[in-house]
Amino acid sequence: MSIFRPDLFAGRRALVTGGGTGIGLAIASELRRLGADVFIASRKEENLRQGAEVLSAIPSAGRVAWSVCNIRESESVDGCVSRMMEEFGGIDMLVNNGGGQFPSPAMAISERGWRAVIDTNLTGTFLMSKAVAAASMMDHGGAIVNIIAQMANGFPMMAHTGAARAGVENLTRTLAFEWSPQAIRVNAVAPGVILSSGIHNYTEEQRRFFFESQAHIPAGRLGTVDEIAAAVVFLLSPAAGFITGTTVWVDGGERLYGHAAAGQMKDMMQGRATAAYESAD
Repeated sequence: MSIFRPDLFAGRRALVTGGGTGIGLAIASELRRLGADVFIASRKEENLRQGAEVLSAIPSAGRVAWSVCNIRESESVDGCVSRMMEEFGGIDMLVNNGGGQFPSPAMAISERGWRAVIDTNLTGTFLMSKAVAAASMMDHGGAIVNIIAQMANGFPMMAHTGAARAGVENLTRTLAFEWSPQAIRVNAVAPGVILSSGIHNYTEEQRRFFFESQAHIPAGRLGTVDEIAAAVVFLLSPAAGFITGTTVWVDGGERLYGHAAAGQMKDMMQGRATAAYESAD
C-alpha cells in the first residue's frame, strides 16, 4: 500500500525509461497507483509487454502505453517522445531509469563495452531529457528524476557506470539551473545495493558478493525497489516543489564510508589482475 495520497498524480503524465522491469517497473507501478498516465519505454519489447500487463492490472484511472526505444539513439528517442505526445498530449514527469552495466575490473573493460555503458547511462539520459523538455516541458514545466547509483567514493568493478552516473549527477545540477526559468525541476536518486529482478542476470559468484555486502551496510540490509520508488515519487510531487539540482541517496548509509562490497571486490580483483590485464583491449 502506498504512503502517498491515491490521487496525487491524477491527470499527470509520466514517462519512465526502463519501465518494464525492476526499479523502473516499481516506479511506474507507484505512479499508476497514484493516478498518473504512465508511458514506459525500453529496448526490449517483451519486457514492455509484461510490464504493461502488470501496470494494467493495478486499479487506476490512469492510462498505460509503451514504446520500444533505444535511448542511445536520438532518432529512437524522438520517436518514443512523439508517440507519447500523441497518446497523452503532453509529458509532465520524466524518470530516466533506463541504463545498463556489467561488473568488471577496469583493465578488462573493452572500448566497446565502455562506450556502450557511457552511451546508455549518460548520453541516453541527456537525449531523453532534451527531447522531453523540447516536446512539452519548456512550455508547461515539469519534473525530471534521474536514477544514478551510489558512486560517491568511486565504484570498484564498475568504472564505466561509475563515470557515467557521476556525469549524470553533474548533468542533473546543470539542467536544474538552466531549465529553472521554465519551471522544470531536475533531481537525482542514487540507489545503493537494491534487491531487484536484475539479480537474475548475475553469475553465482556475483550474487554471492551481492548478498554478502549487506553485512557491511550501516542499515544492515539491502534496499528494496519500493523504497527507490518512494523517493522518486517524493521528488516528482508538489512536496518537492522547491527542490531542484539535488541527489537523494537511498543507500542505507553505504556512501558514508565506502562501498558495502569493497572487501569482496578487492579480493576478486586481486585474484584476476593478471588475466584482466591480458584480456584488455
